[in-house]
Amino acid sequence: MTPFSLVLTVAGFGGLAVAQSEPPGVSLPVAKTCGPTTANIVCIDRYASVLPYHFFRESSVNETSFGQTSVPNDTSFGLVGEADFLVFDEKRALRALGSAPTYDFIFNVSAAVHEAPVWVPALNKLFISQLAPPPGFLPQLVVDLNQDPPTLSEYLSDPPVYAPNGGTFYNSLIYWAASGGNNSIGGTEQRSGIRTLDPLTNKTVTLLNNYYGYYFTTVDDLAVDSTGAIWFTDPDYSWYNRLTDTAPQLKTASYRFDPKTGAVTMIDDSIAQPNGIALSPNGAHLYISDTGAVAGLNQQDSPPGSPYNQTGPKAIYKFDLVDRGTHIANKRPVWYAQDYVPDGLKVAANGWVLTGAGKGVDVLDEYGVLIMRVQTNYVVQNFAWVGDTLTEFWMMGNNGISRVRWALQGQDLADI
Repeated sequence: MTPFSLVLTVAGFGGLAVAQSEPPGVSLPVAKTCGPTTANIVCIDRYASVLPYHFFRESSVNETSFGQTSVPNDTSFGLVGEADFLVFDEKRALRALGSAPTYDFIFNVSAAVHEAPVWVPALNKLFISQLAPPPGFLPQLVVDLNQDPPTLSEYLSDPPVYAPNGGTFYNSLIYWAASGGNNSIGGTEQRSGIRTLDPLTNKTVTLLNNYYGYYFTTVDDLAVDSTGAIWFTDPDYSWYNRLTDTAPQLKTASYRFDPKTGAVTMIDDSIAQPNGIALSPNGAHLYISDTGAVAGLNQQDSPPGSPYNQTGPKAIYKFDLVDRGTHIANKRPVWYAQDYVPDGLKVAANGWVLTGAGKGVDVLDEYGVLIMRVQTNYVVQNFAWVGDTLTEFWMMGNNGISRVRWALQGQDLADI
């Protein structure tokens, strides 16, 4: 504990002004290197809950990271922005990182949004989507993990699927949240909905493409439960990015779809822009992220784009499954994103919640306590675990694809 300094100066007749460089309770250094030396790991003391004055984190129309906070009275804070792994709960984080964690930037990619990562065990390949810009782009990407180093190439399914934005693996098929909608693209009409891809035959099938005749705006992300029911979100982003040619016809909402019967049930319409969605390993809880801090205008003649509002909605909500696992209740916020908005969302095998938020991935426990953060040099949209032990973790977004090797395991989607 470093003692704080207090300076009193006379300021006019009978007045005092107080200059204080370190508040009572501050502990320096705030940051220190820690853990295995195979990666750049930095531990944060007590969540940096008390910083020495004068500190300041700039608000931004885009995003600023925690490491960009100005803390001139603690030189250790310079470590924060350079870390691969930023550790807040040292005991749990170092156990999850394992004895030799690594972070590697693997591929430079375009500035397009890169989403919907799905690992196919039978092929040992990671399928990834690429969205706008430019609108109307159909080919997707595949990482061949059988090669050393891995290779990246384009592929086109049959028939093509426009703008897969979320993806998962179930019953040997890739399930895609297809977010694009257009009267004529690649010689076919496409509407936002749910598709499957058989990765062995490259054939796609449409499971859902409307809500009683109305177009979904952006089927954004999805999760499949043990019964085969599909839980998905429908925000407005395809309209903002002009991946669809029709202004929103439905309120932003989240749904449950039963492929056995074709029934679609709204499960929540309280979230501004529902985005990532994920189930807990035991099937008892559903998580949905709200990225409403990024939003635009919904009229047919409104300009494209979705500016960032620093004080807009950017939280993850937790729900309990009720009504024999067909609905959700007891909504409560568990995380307020400290960096940009919580986009991609998945749950690890141990129940921890991970979200792509700005230039990195936040790792939370099931109650929303931040355990650590993986830091990148690009905005992360989504991520997936791969490999026999499911301890290899791939992230992707604007301009980059990278890989983490650690001890934190993903859920075995092939075993659901």
